[in-house]
Amino acid sequence: QVQLVESGGGLVQPGGSLSLSCAASGSISSIDAMGWYRQAPGKPRELVAADTKGGDTYYARFVKRRFTISRENAKNTVYLQMNNLEAEDTAVYYCAADPMKAIEKISDWRYNGQGTSVTVSS
Repeated sequence: QVQLVESGGGLVQPGGSLSLSCAASGSISSIDAMGWYRQAPGKPRELVAADTKGGDTYYARFVKRRFTISRENAKNTVYLQMNNLEAEDTAVYYCAADPMKAIEKISDWRYNGQGTSVTVSS
């Protein structure tokens, strides 16, 4: 089993930045892909960004080069740096991990965090 704990959410004004962190513990060696998805009220879940140990990276089109995913393997932590935030980015952001090496083959991520809320509002 793998446990994922997110942190870093909060309230930010439009145009501002937030950095989310996700610390993984447990059977870390089983993980390859790690990523972030989000869900806004009344909207479907959507994958925001993900990467793999092999270096493959995915970003959703709506990210528009505003977000950056990174991983610090020594700390078993994945980050999501979000810049130039927009009101449409308001959602609960979830960290996810999976043994799969190919992001496009992951439909339901094996391990999921509890989520951290991000609100973009003036």
